[in-house]
Amino acid sequence: MEHRETPHSHALRFQVLGPVQAWRGEHSLALGSPQQQAILTALLLHHGRPVTTQDLVDGLWGDRPPPQAVAALRTYISRLRAVIEPNRETRAPAELLVSVSDGYALRIPAASVDLAVFDAKSAEAATARAAGDLPAAHDMLVSALALWRGRPLAGVPGPYVESQRIRLAERQVTVWEERCAAALDIGLHAEVVSELSTLSAEHPLRERLRELLMLALYRCGRQAESLGVYADTRKLLIEELGVEPGTGLASMHARILSADPALIPVVREAPNSVDPETAAPFTPPAQLPADISDFSGRTKLVDELREVLGRAAGQAVVVTSLAGIGGVGKTTLAVHVAHSVRTDFPDGQLYVDLRGAGASPADPAVVLGDFLYALGAGDVPDSLEQRAALYRSLLAKRRMLILLDNAQDVEQLTPLIPGVSGCAVLATSRSRLAGIAGAHLFDVEELTPAEALALFSAIVGEQRVAAEPEAALAVVTACGFLPLAVRIAAARLASRPRWSVSDLARRLADQRRRLDELQLGNLAVETTIGLGYGQLQPDEAQAFRLLSLVDAPDLPLSSVAALLGVSETRAENLAEALVEANMLECFTPGRYRYHDLLRLYAQRQNQKLRNSAEQQSAVLRLLDLLLASVLNAAHSIEPDDLLPEPLNPLSSPGLGFGTGAEAQGWLRSEIALLLSTVEAAVQGPAVLLRPAVDLLIVLNSTFEDPTHGQRIRRILQAADANAQAHSDTAALARVRFALGFLQHLTSEFHNAEVSLRDSLELQGSNDVTVLRSMVANMLGITLSIASQPAEALPFLQEALGISRAIGPLSGVARLLGNIARAQLDIGEAESAIRSVQEAVETARASENAPCLADILYQLGVVLSSTGDPGGAAVHLREAHQLYQSQQNRLREAYTLTRLASSLLADRQVPAAAEAAEESLAIAQEMDSAYCQGLANAALGEALLQLAQPARGLACLQEAYAIFTRLGVPEASPVLDLVSRQQQHTEPSSPPAP
Repeated sequence: MEHRETPHSHALRFQVLGPVQAWRGEHSLALGSPQQQAILTALLLHHGRPVTTQDLVDGLWGDRPPPQAVAALRTYISRLRAVIEPNRETRAPAELLVSVSDGYALRIPAASVDLAVFDAKSAEAATARAAGDLPAAHDMLVSALALWRGRPLAGVPGPYVESQRIRLAERQVTVWEERCAAALDIGLHAEVVSELSTLSAEHPLRERLRELLMLALYRCGRQAESLGVYADTRKLLIEELGVEPGTGLASMHARILSADPALIPVVREAPNSVDPETAAPFTPPAQLPADISDFSGRTKLVDELREVLGRAAGQAVVVTSLAGIGGVGKTTLAVHVAHSVRTDFPDGQLYVDLRGAGASPADPAVVLGDFLYALGAGDVPDSLEQRAALYRSLLAKRRMLILLDNAQDVEQLTPLIPGVSGCAVLATSRSRLAGIAGAHLFDVEELTPAEALALFSAIVGEQRVAAEPEAALAVVTACGFLPLAVRIAAARLASRPRWSVSDLARRLADQRRRLDELQLGNLAVETTIGLGYGQLQPDEAQAFRLLSLVDAPDLPLSSVAALLGVSETRAENLAEALVEANMLECFTPGRYRYHDLLRLYAQRQNQKLRNSAEQQSAVLRLLDLLLASVLNAAHSIEPDDLLPEPLNPLSSPGLGFGTGAEAQGWLRSEIALLLSTVEAAVQGPAVLLRPAVDLLIVLNSTFEDPTHGQRIRRILQAADANAQAHSDTAALARVRFALGFLQHLTSEFHNAEVSLRDSLELQGSNDVTVLRSMVANMLGITLSIASQPAEALPFLQEALGISRAIGPLSGVARLLGNIARAQLDIGEAESAIRSVQEAVETARASENAPCLADILYQLGVVLSSTGDPGGAAVHLREAHQLYQSQQNRLREAYTLTRLASSLLADRQVPAAAEAAEESLAIAQEMDSAYCQGLANAALGEALLQLAQPARGLACLQEAYAIFTRLGVPEASPVLDLVSRQQQHTEPSSPPAP
């Protein structure tokens, strides 16, 4: 290897554009182990700037350093010093490998490293081209590329080197493109056809190479082959990426078709043969990437950005920042907007990918060097400060747009911002760059469903989407309306003509495989998200993972703290850091949520780590908090209500509630979180199963809401299987009780009876516990509704005996009311009246409003059935008012339908119809079939008396169908009413079955 720039025959020279090597004069140096070479490489690539010890450790070993990493690093440094400075001790020359603060720096001339020589030659080529000396530019690029000796940094390990290897390979291809373009500029089209063909085959998705190949072929008279390159490239882009060729390639295609005369090569003379005053003027850089042809949506945001960038003629430089999660389309949006305003910036556009989300963010000093070359600067200073000053000077009288894509942070961005007005900066970043004074900050969010469908249709084809609109909506919904995900999904479908949209929707419906489905070629949602995840600090990454353990719509701060096992202050700091990194969202202060695809990514990281102890502890802490909080809510709603003791002791005090209404509001707002937490726990070990089941039982007892019935049923099925697998009889007894309660609530009375009997059998027959009393009571109520009141009484009396022994007055009152109903059903009206009156006295003595509401309801039913409908209505109205104040919607519905029946018996038909209609609306809202049947029966009878026979008959038939399906005795009297009405209106027709 030979560098002409080496000033002395004994000077050090280093090669990184190939296998890492070093020479002193003509003698090759032994650089030691691959790890030692990795340390040398990191120092070389920092161009004399200090590298911290931690950065060197991370760069060599990543996130899994050996225990003695720092000691090993010092050994490598010592050995490198011995190689680089062999006579240091005896002659004490100026130090080359020096210790600087907490790190090291390698201080050697830039010309000693082949990469620096390569960059210098590339820059000189750009200067020559800008000056119009095209042959010199070409020769300089040829000389620069001759420095390469194979794969850069070959054989050197470590994540830092790997990222630099990718960067250097990309840089080489870019310079190859520039060299081929320079060859075409001086008429060497025949000479570069073979080279361009090879490069295009190696990099099939680089449109610039294909564009140059088309031009070279066309100039060689091979027009058909040139157009064939375009056709092949277009097909490849559609199949691989689902996109059309960019503007450069498409323009070249159109110009060849139209035989544009400007495509004929013109060889210019070097500037030394031209008068300096007539030399070619400065060529404005036009570095923007190609705009995409299928840009969709974001109309309002595009208009706002254009309006802000249009203010660049003001007193200060305009800085605009776009922030958002990976894959949300920040770069696409920025490029699209930049193209739409580029005519407002006649002095050109600069562009750089700052690689802020990757492992090796771009060095601002290097970026400034590239910008200065593009701006026609001669000698480029060495220091960052000097380069930034020259950059600001060159832009002082120019009107330019600078697109800074994928910035890491404010520190990386600040040196790249011009100093005066006239220029505008458009930056993108995953984090919010709030530290830039006067910057206009925009959050780029997911597409709307309509915008996502428009993008999907543009790639897949409108006819294909129009044929399956619901499936198309399911696809973009599964993509979380994230542009990158939508584009990948659409491109996969476009490249598979035999797939239907429904086929793709079914594949994406499986959350476990969704991230795997959302990848195509070198595009992958998981990779994009992973770049952001890789930028997190260890404690932030842990928080990002743990918060995904519970699949709730969002998490309040208290639950975040519980999952992380830290104080709320610390939890808020971690959550806000994730929000700033756009790995978490916060639309309401104190509540945090994931984008759907980020949640799946976080859950996958949990699976990969397999740290079950950490994850179980997190869920257990949250269960502990929520169970304690639900118990507190239950006691706020009904202070003396007895609930089963938790199977495991609680350590959290839980959240406190000032009033019952506040507790009810909390339960309503957090029901999704509560169910999601139980859902996450019931498939885990017994230590999670038990508190999860306890939480469900307390929730059922406190918050009656059948609208979540199907989800709770699935949870209980999983809990039942888990309890049996662990032979946990105590947990299984509670699961069966919870299942029976749910089945009763959803009017599955036969199934409820089976589950409740199982629960009693799993408990000790002599147990005097709150749980046994609750199960016996619920079984008695279920048997009464199912027309088995005589069988119900022993269970209700057993529950009453337990309640008298251990329970408060409210429990005794409720059981007396239930017993009264059973006595009424077996014809013991006097006993029923005595029992319910005792229940009322007991309830009023308890000063428990929810209990009193329940007993007044029971009293109303008994009085209505024993010939006192007027008295029944009074008590039912009082019960209804109490239920309204308690926001107990289901009980409201039942009370209104019983009130309607009492009003009918008291000949207050219009009021009865009004109460029944209101009851029916609530029952439908709460999805309570039994209550709907009762309300339809009362409403139908009232409508018949109000001379609305058709509507009344329809209500009665609906009631009969419901009661028949449920297998309850109310079906028989309703059928009698239907038969009489049909005989009255259609004497020749038989009664409805």
